[in-house]
Amino acid sequence: MAARSHTAAETEAKVALTRNRLVLEQAKAVGLLGTAKNTRLSGRVPAELIEAAKKRAHVTSDTELLELALSRLALEDDFGVRLVSRKGTIPADIDLGI
Repeated sequence: MAARSHTAAETEAKVALTRNRLVLEQAKAVGLLGTAKNTRLSGRVPAELIEAAKKRAHVTSDTELLELALSRLALEDDFGVRLVSRKGTIPADIDLGI
């Protein structure tokens, strides 16, 4: 069972690292990330929150975590909002073929 859990953990890490890479590549592609780091961000948050976020994202530094989190937020789509806004727009008599 331990070998199976280890494999699941490795798979989770690989998926997270791939997702992180894709998010950062997309952020770079749209000009949100580049070589210049010209702004400092400071704030107080619980250490447990930072550690849990780093663990979940599979990153080790605060800078990596901030870049990833801010990139995800900046690139987030509005799918949920658009989906909910369509509620009731499909006619009740439409044949869905089910």
